[in-house]
Amino acid sequence: MTPPDISRLIVRVALKDRAAFDALYRQTSAKLFGVCLRVLGDNSEAEEALQDVYVKIWTKADRFAVSDLSPISWLVAVARNHSIDRIRQRRRPAADIDEAKDISDPAPDPEALAAARSERDRILGCLDELETDRAGAVRDAYIMGDSYAELAERYSVPLNTMRTWLRRSLLKIRECLER
Repeated sequence: MTPPDISRLIVRVALKDRAAFDALYRQTSAKLFGVCLRVLGDNSEAEEALQDVYVKIWTKADRFAVSDLSPISWLVAVARNHSIDRIRQRRRPAADIDEAKDISDPAPDPEALAAARSERDRILGCLDELETDRAGAVRDAYIMGDSYAELAERYSVPLNTMRTWLRRSLLKIRECLER
């Protein structure tokens, strides 16, 4: 479709011609979706923005001025500006500086860090008391998040054996920590 054809469609849309609007959508939606996606960076948000863009085109088509400029430029500007507005709406307004004194530091204090280090050292010491493969399985399961099935395959044991290893290992760690 040529730029003059698109210009004619926009003028007809300004007159609330639904068929022209449908044709305009079919001819330009892919390009405008690409503009929205490039600005917003999220597929679903770009789809929502595209719907809003076409609502704006429907309501503001009478503002389009036929000129030597490409009508696609006007449509792209509508899509781009709307997408940028959506990004601006995401941002929270800046907090008043007086509210800053009420914000606490979420990081643990030095005493909590020392206690956590001590507890970590105790747990690592208890893990060292386990057989090497059992300790590795516990680390992989509860620190790395590997599934029982993955561990059973990695250690070449049946799934129920892996469950037993982990259960017994945790019991031994608990006994060690209670000493």
